[in-house]
Amino acid sequence: MTTRRDALKTLLAGSMIVAAPNALGALAYIDPPLGQKLKIPPLLDGEVNGVERNFSLTLQQGLTRFYHDVDTATWGINGSYLGPTLRMRDGERVRIQVSNNLNENSVLHWHGMNVPAKADGGPHQHIMPGGTWTAAFQVRQPAASCWYHSHAMHLSGPQVYKGLAGMLIVNDDTSDQLDLPSEYGVDDIPVIIQDRIFDREGNMVYPHRMEDHMIGVRGNTILVNGTLNPLFHARSGRTRLRLLNGANARNFTLALSNGQTFWQIATDCGLMEEPVELTQLVLTPGERAEIIVDTRGTEPFKLINVPVPASNVPYYGLFTELLMEMDRQAFDILTLEPSGLSLSDQFSLPRQLAHIDWIPESAATTTRLMLLQMGEGQGNGGGQGGGPRSRREFGGWGGGSHKINGRKMDMNFIEATIIAGTTEIWEISNETPMIHPFHIHKVHFQILERKGMPPLASERGFKDTVNVPPHGRVKVIAKFTGPGDPMIPYMFHCHILEHEDHGMMGQFMIV
Repeated sequence: MTTRRDALKTLLAGSMIVAAPNALGALAYIDPPLGQKLKIPPLLDGEVNGVERNFSLTLQQGLTRFYHDVDTATWGINGSYLGPTLRMRDGERVRIQVSNNLNENSVLHWHGMNVPAKADGGPHQHIMPGGTWTAAFQVRQPAASCWYHSHAMHLSGPQVYKGLAGMLIVNDDTSDQLDLPSEYGVDDIPVIIQDRIFDREGNMVYPHRMEDHMIGVRGNTILVNGTLNPLFHARSGRTRLRLLNGANARNFTLALSNGQTFWQIATDCGLMEEPVELTQLVLTPGERAEIIVDTRGTEPFKLINVPVPASNVPYYGLFTELLMEMDRQAFDILTLEPSGLSLSDQFSLPRQLAHIDWIPESAATTTRLMLLQMGEGQGNGGGQGGGPRSRREFGGWGGGSHKINGRKMDMNFIEATIIAGTTEIWEISNETPMIHPFHIHKVHFQILERKGMPPLASERGFKDTVNVPPHGRVKVIAKFTGPGDPMIPYMFHCHILEHEDHGMMGQFMIV
């Protein structure tokens, strides 16, 4: 019988090289480091100056050592790869100065943060090389694990891939009073999961092929906080993992290798009402979740990715071949060494985490339909499929444009103008045969239903990114709070970054 361990022998000597559709091959002569200590991004609390908390961030080039004795060219924020974890509190005023020391335009978007349009960090706030931009806002949201990343027009994919991303933690009085692991880097751990491609010389490669345009860039190597083959040694019986799918396009189905359960305590935008016991959790790009793992005992175990079953996709051509491979790989993500505490030692969780005000459907004054579309261009057959031959000859789904409501991203087109304080329902309909994670800037929404069914237990809370399944429809509800700005819009888009860069993005205004 073939075991999961046998399947994982296809990985490069345990270095988490996965058989991805766009894999460029294993590193032939570079020794993969085994069991590297998990890097913990530095915690940045900023400096309090009068009534404001001030942060200073610099986008810069650097060299990062993922493999032994190999320096890889990367980008980072206040460092060579990724950025520090920013920490702030609900109610306080924050000022973040961002300096661009790169050779191309960039900007940082505060993903999951309820901020004014002029501080959002979207394509309208680009920072030229050598320039500086300041985002100033009051934190107006409950405790959550948010993040920040490049959102430069047509450049989000390659810039995030090179390293322009980091985690952002919001605390509040409610979270302070809960008996939850909260010592950063000790029992409260950021876990930024990404996949990247390395060539045989250790260079990080961002591909520009048709396949990557179609399904998004998927790497052959797993990194956690920029660490290859990460190992974390727990020092307490309960460990809080702040999970972030920071990949450009890959979905992760997360589980623990020893089969034990874990407890989800938070969704994208805050604590849940009560812990939810799970054995698996799916995160699409941009989604976050906080989980509590039992790290008593002595036997190491792993956070792993579980392959999803292959589906019978009734299409033909290159896109079908890619869909048949998508998310089918099993691999390890993070090795956890328990604390050594006895299993008889106390392990407890709060029964009640937070109070959530559920928004009734009757509060909505408008329902909008958002159609997520691919194809209809470059001879791809307009989604009609074709015969069992090449995509270029007979058509298929993959080429052409990525659109929402029939339109590629247009900086001069506003899809919706919404009066501040209005509650709306958005029905997001996926007209394609692949998952699209749909992200709305600024607002925190609640999922009402999926194809008429209630949301998953893991989704019952406030979110900003939602998994919209193939040919599926998800209904969400949100209150679009002010302040209004008649000049600067917010974005909504697929969070497969290559889809966003190639047109699957739109704009709305709050006035």
